[in-house]
Amino acid sequence: MRRKWLIVLGLFLTALVSLSSLSWSQTVLNSKVIEGAKKEGQVVWYSTMTLDQSKVVVDRFQKKYPFIKPELFRTGGGPLLNKILTEARGGLYAWDVVVGRGEMVLPLKEKNLLATYRSPETKMIDKDLTDAKGFWTAYYVNAYVLGWNTKLVKKDQVPKTYEALLDPKWKGGQISVDTEAYGMLQGLIGVWGKEKAVAYFKKLAAQEPVPKRGNTERVQLAVAGEYPLIIAYNQTMERMTQRGAPIDWLPLEPAVVQVNPAMIAAKAPHPNAARLFADFILSKEGQEMLRHFQRIPVRKDVEPDPPRLFRGFKRVLESPEGYKNFDETVKLYLDIFKLR
Repeated sequence: MRRKWLIVLGLFLTALVSLSSLSWSQTVLNSKVIEGAKKEGQVVWYSTMTLDQSKVVVDRFQKKYPFIKPELFRTGGGPLLNKILTEARGGLYAWDVVVGRGEMVLPLKEKNLLATYRSPETKMIDKDLTDAKGFWTAYYVNAYVLGWNTKLVKKDQVPKTYEALLDPKWKGGQISVDTEAYGMLQGLIGVWGKEKAVAYFKKLAAQEPVPKRGNTERVQLAVAGEYPLIIAYNQTMERMTQRGAPIDWLPLEPAVVQVNPAMIAAKAPHPNAARLFADFILSKEGQEMLRHFQRIPVRKDVEPDPPRLFRGFKRVLESPEGYKNFDETVKLYLDIFKLR
């Protein structure tokens, strides 16, 4: 009995020493990053997040790390990618961290413009939301779901599967679709295969949906009764639902989730500050800010508001790696819905 107790005690002490060593090494590593960031004194963040929200993020970061001056540049996804590539061609490497759209990842990787970095915060983020090699980590996400005008459609009549959406009663201008929801097709190709996904979208197009660009305006039109059903981002509809508008939504499984990744520059002028900033936006504090912005955070310990925005349904990622054949996906989508 005494021998068993000694063995157990020995294992416990070994584990305790290992944990202490790990904690010490992480503390040393973090202190080295902080000291390096102090010497650099600046971090440059390129972002597609709205200016009012991204400004709040940099202000909070500077309050936490007053020895670092954050510089923010904000624009849309296409213009931002063009800016980075144009700067690189001219030998200018001005940015440290970028948060953009998933389609930015492959062009930046192909030009060797991304560094690999596994933030310690990724331990609280699901593996499918991080790159195995550390080139990107999801900062926030959007999910394509089905919404309905609650005055026009009773809840028990709402299609609850992709197949149910093909019912003839939803034909003829009853469904709103985005003219640029290429990622939804890409995501379903990833889980269903190309043949099945394309066949489904052709059947959906045969329902004669209403094609229109964007999410916010289309959701507003659905609220106004222009059409009873809409495929759009869930957080856009949830904002209207929380304001008492006659709209609700549910995920058709698997729901396609769009990733908005955070990436660090391979030639970051402030590499330590870049890591510190990436850790901050992926931290619990940084992710809770997203919830305040009515965006969908990715950490396991930060619940979206409400939780159903990213909990309780099967998902498939519109993975950044899937953009390898994106031009073909775009062409397919435009051809299927006769948008050109």
